[in-house]
Amino acid sequence: MLQASASALPHTLNEFMNWEPVDGCKYEWNDGEIIRFSGMKKKQYYIYDVLNTLFIEKGYHRTGTLMAEPDVMLTAIQMRRPDIAYFTKEQIQQGRRGEDVIPAFVIEVLSETDQAYRIEEKIVEYFKAGVQVVWNIIPEQEVVYVYSSRKHVTICLEDDVCLAAPVLPDFKITINDLFAPSVA
Repeated sequence: MLQASASALPHTLNEFMNWEPVDGCKYEWNDGEIIRFSGMKKKQYYIYDVLNTLFIEKGYHRTGTLMAEPDVMLTAIQMRRPDIAYFTKEQIQQGRRGEDVIPAFVIEVLSETDQAYRIEEKIVEYFKAGVQVVWNIIPEQEVVYVYSSRKHVTICLEDDVCLAAPVLPDFKITINDLFAPSVA
């Protein structure tokens, strides 16, 4: 495996897929461009836990799984790592056989270091690849942008309900519930 250093950066997708960065960051591959990001932090894991609990409560764990930071080959030259993605049991078996699968529902938990043009880039790529629903969650402002296409976005605040339909019809949560203070 390749180690992360300025001289050992991967130059091909195959090298990238076998690369093991040692700087604690995560990376995505976009047609030869290596995109660095920090991965989910404590706030993001809290949100993942809230959403995963809802996922289980609604019984969706019987038909699939919510995965944190999976490698997703959107095209033959684009590997992205959404913060959270939904995969059906069938897709998981396809992945086990080495097939690339596209999740129908992805969630990005954005931070202050995310750049607007990179966020838009991902939205474009996700929908081109076949993703049906994208949530962009901004914890600091307690807002969720729910995209059902690039043109159709719902901005959810306070008592607004975020929906994952048509992918997961009963997977819905209000902003207040998503960001409710934890009860110890």
